[in-house]
Amino acid sequence: MNPWQPTLHGSIVKLRPLQAADLDELHAAAADPLIWEQHSERDRHERPIFERFFKGALECGGGLVISERSSGRIIGSSRYYDWDPAGSSVVIGYTFLERAHWGGATNREVKSLMLAHAFLHVATAWFHVSPGNLRSQRALERIGARLDRREQVPVGGVPSDRLIYRIDRAG
Repeated sequence: MNPWQPTLHGSIVKLRPLQAADLDELHAAAADPLIWEQHSERDRHERPIFERFFKGALECGGGLVISERSSGRIIGSSRYYDWDPAGSSVVIGYTFLERAHWGGATNREVKSLMLAHAFLHVATAWFHVSPGNLRSQRALERIGARLDRREQVPVGGVPSDRLIYRIDRAG
């Protein structure tokens, strides 16, 4: 059984498994070029590039859409990937939110829900961040992630420089 497609409820957001039918609404949330300005794939707001991103989220078996609890509207996505049962770890990443939800409680709640779920199954959650993505680095540090190392990670089949952060399950 795949534990990486949960439905998670918070006070601000709901996360649920990504479905093929979510493409249009999720692309609408992702269409702002400023969302991607610090990412390695800065043109991800363009439909063909986003479709490749979306396909990867569907194929990884851990893609989740993020919707506002108040309106039900999709505002972003995240995913679990590279689950390593033997090493008791999973990677959380590819998270994006509409800019109206930056810098505060929304991302904190998304990560809190995802970490709580992950720690039911693994001891370590990893995060891969582009060196130029200062917003994501700060956000991870605010939730207690610590920089573990820098390494080349395949992104879309291309080795890409990444900062590797980690959070370990307490106790």
